[in-house]
Amino acid sequence: MFDIGFSELLVIAVVALVVLGPERLPKAARFAGLWVRRARNQWDSVKQELERELQAEDIKRQMQDVRQGMQDTENQLRASGEAMRRQAEQMQQHSDTLAQQVRAPAPAEQPPHLADATEPVAASTERAAIAPATAEAAGDAVVDSAVEAPARTERPS
Repeated sequence: MFDIGFSELLVIAVVALVVLGPERLPKAARFAGLWVRRARNQWDSVKQELERELQAEDIKRQMQDVRQGMQDTENQLRASGEAMRRQAEQMQQHSDTLAQQVRAPAPAEQPPHLADATEPVAASTERAAIAPATAEAAGDAVVDSAVEAPARTERPS
């Protein structure tokens, strides 16, 4: 704070000794020491209070940042939830339309007496088309089970 060297302190001590005398100098030194201690304590308390206020402001700023982040996250979650809800509604509508199409009777393009004659042919064609696909799927299942679960042999104990 103040740049006081040893020579300056020596000059001050000599002047104080001459002005105050040897009888009053110790009382004056104690009084000056008391005021210096009080000033230092006051300065320290002001400094500590400023540091506490700065820390409190920093904590408030951090809390505000966290709140803002939480609000942003909440808004994003609401937006994604709304988008998922819309997609679910679209999927529901799509499944409803597909269900209606499946339930609706097929338009009669052929007269009823010809439809009966072509039904057995169509059914046999469907069975022929399904049979190879089923055989392939069954073959894949056999291969998969052989790969996943190798045979274990146990030794008698």
